[in-house]
Amino acid sequence: MNFADFYQHSVDHPEQFWDQEAKRIDWRQPYSKVLDYSKPPFTKWFAGGTTNLCHNAVDRWVQTQGDKPALIAISTETNSEKVYSFRELQSEVMRAAAMMQSLGVGRGDRVLIYMPMIAEAAFAMLACARIGAIHSVVFGGFAANSLATRIDDAKPVLIVSADAGSRGGKVVEYKPLLDEAIRLAQHKPAHVLLVDRGLAGMQITEGRDVDYAALRDRHMQAQVPVTWLESNETSYILYTSGTTGKPKGVQRDVGGYAVALAASMKHIFCGNPGETYFSTSDIGWVVGHSYIVYGPLIAGMATVMYEGLPIRPDAGIWWSIVEKYRVTRMFSAPTAVRVLKKQPTEFMRKHDLSSLKALYLAGEPLDEPTSSWIANELGVPVIDNYWQTETGWPILSVAKGVDDKPTRLGSPGVPMFGYKVKLLNESTGAECGPNEKGVVVIEGPLPPGCMQTVYGDDERFVKTYWSNFREPVYSTFDWGIRDADGYYFILGRTDDVINVAGHRLGTREIEESISSHPNVSEVAVVGVEDKIKGQVAVAFAILKNADAAATPEGRKALEAEVMAVVDKQLGAVGRPARVHFVSLLPKTRSGKLLRRSIQAICEGRDPGDLTTIEDPSSLQQIRAALAD
Repeated sequence: MNFADFYQHSVDHPEQFWDQEAKRIDWRQPYSKVLDYSKPPFTKWFAGGTTNLCHNAVDRWVQTQGDKPALIAISTETNSEKVYSFRELQSEVMRAAAMMQSLGVGRGDRVLIYMPMIAEAAFAMLACARIGAIHSVVFGGFAANSLATRIDDAKPVLIVSADAGSRGGKVVEYKPLLDEAIRLAQHKPAHVLLVDRGLAGMQITEGRDVDYAALRDRHMQAQVPVTWLESNETSYILYTSGTTGKPKGVQRDVGGYAVALAASMKHIFCGNPGETYFSTSDIGWVVGHSYIVYGPLIAGMATVMYEGLPIRPDAGIWWSIVEKYRVTRMFSAPTAVRVLKKQPTEFMRKHDLSSLKALYLAGEPLDEPTSSWIANELGVPVIDNYWQTETGWPILSVAKGVDDKPTRLGSPGVPMFGYKVKLLNESTGAECGPNEKGVVVIEGPLPPGCMQTVYGDDERFVKTYWSNFREPVYSTFDWGIRDADGYYFILGRTDDVINVAGHRLGTREIEESISSHPNVSEVAVVGVEDKIKGQVAVAFAILKNADAAATPEGRKALEAEVMAVVDKQLGAVGRPARVHFVSLLPKTRSGKLLRRSIQAICEGRDPGDLTTIEDPSSLQQIRAALAD
């Protein structure tokens, strides 16, 4: 079947389509109804059926490939590497589950996981899934205030954490941040389970804090049966990053998520049992949930969990992992590829990468030079994909597991099965034609695996996502265009719009234009308050050859050149008021540009919570550039 027919079947006959896909996982009790959409926009998939994420990720594979690798935990920060077979993983998960039960955790209870990228974090997630507890993973190193708001929202019975994480050889102490967060939070967890990695000293609160290793020793022979959950019970809560005020907890189900991941691993990521999957993300983000912990294991693959940088001890570290573990599918972000692009190519070329079948990239728009470079170096397809924390799996991509539809540079692809994607005019709500810019929306019902609601706040779910147009559609809050062949191009957030003298400009469009200057390697554009025009665009660019901007005269000439490029491509209305040259842009550790923080500095405001920032000195560069 070609993908066009496959896709059309999924949206025209969703119940028939997903009934077939549901056969990819094990059910304890068959579902009575594939889809219940009686209370839109709330969707129930596989109603009445009982299943379990941990069973589908671990137990069912123990029977057929128990001694094959399941979890490959590698840390270049602590120079440690350990491979767990499916059988060994099952034993560790049962121990963790017994430990949680001994600390009072039961079905429906919340467990907050605040951990580095270590095996115990995966054990904790899978243990929650096993016993029917709801996990909420918070990115390790998040500031105490941010952590406290999540504790108050999720109200966990237990928090699982560690003494510290490490990044680039620098220890990040977690315990002091966690202690302060618990002090600030109104909700106090009964217990904190702590992995001591020996990286930092810990102050222990008697009666509350429990040592992971000591408790594990008491449960070495634990046999904890799977708790079979109704498909629509909650599997986890994941708070979206950058939330201001009350955090927004994306709530996910059990059965729909398991089926969506199984289907995506087959049709999009083309994973097979016994192969190895390597996602370079973090469990604190949705990619880590879907494509480090759950998706690859549900597909019977070994999954690599990596703590460290892509260039430490050298720029060949990822490729040495691909070679050693015969990685077939790899998932990363364009930012990471741009970092590697600056390194000598021999780091990649000295490794045998013949096992690798494809590289998948997501998290931000993929530019043409980055895509072309990595595709040429690896000699494998580079497949972009676009999705969100809220959807849990790709909205747009190309499904090479269905047919060999070509990719298109600059485009993440076409709508994936189950997603009824549209582009709507922001003002009129009318559907956009080819090459007309609109807001990317999805018609209900959302396919399996997408968010059920905002945790504890159904009204907020409806108001935030479903009330932006006359017809109730889910808004992604992203601008996009679709070409005549149906390929979508994402142009940036609708809330990254600059209003210059009544002209609405997407920062992404200006960035694309500036990036086409031959000496620009990366750029961020923000809208800055202006008394006359309302807002003006201000750009911060990283140069390929910084010598050109070494003098005031050189900077002035280069700025004029860049502005001329924008003038030519977008017209004078798109021309930024200033172009500043820096060697570093503020980004989160997951590679997202902190445009709002840049904007705040430009406007003399507090840049906000910067606990996830990769390198704080980047903010000083912005300030210095403005003062120049």
